Amino acid sequence: MSESGNLNLVVVAVDGSQESMNALRWALLNLKLRSPTPDTTDSASFIIFHVQSPPSIATGLNPGPIPFGGPIPAFAAAIEAHQKRITDSILYHALGICSQFNHTAKVRTHVVVGEPKEKICETVQDLHADVLVIGSRAFGPIKRMFLGSVSNYCAHHAQCPVIIIKGKDGVDKGN
Repeated sequence: MSESGNLNLVVVAVDGSQESMNALRWALLNLKLRSPTPDTTDSASFIIFHVQSPPSIATGLNPGPIPFGGPIPAFAAAIEAHQKRITDSILYHALGICSQFNHTAKVRTHVVVGEPKEKICETVQDLHADVLVIGSRAFGPIKRMFLGSVSNYCAHHAQCPVIIIKGKDGVDKGN
């Protein structure tokens, strides 16, 4: 590959798993962004994208049946703060990987709250991504039946090409 590519926006979905970090490493090693030109104001970039679960999903609570209108505000705030710490940790790790590849100037982060497979597909469409890179945990058929496969869903529903990185083969760990 040449030093400059033709990609303007690469979205890499990360969830904190080793597989998602391997997908990030693969993207940084193998995908080349478009070089800036004098007539463009926006620069090409990698988007590290994380979907945070809503507090009710994270705790397994459905606030409807709880008396007096919902969960205790302090409990909800504690859950939200905990989820923010987890998200910050995931992004910190991902940005550390980017710094190993000297890509920090070309990297942005983006976080949304919701169902991962739906939010990933919505975001790549909203951002007009050129490509989505996502790791695959390779769940067995029983886990996949109950949990679903985010990478499989995205491969069929995302409005851009999707690259699914399986396992650790061919990825320089670096971290």
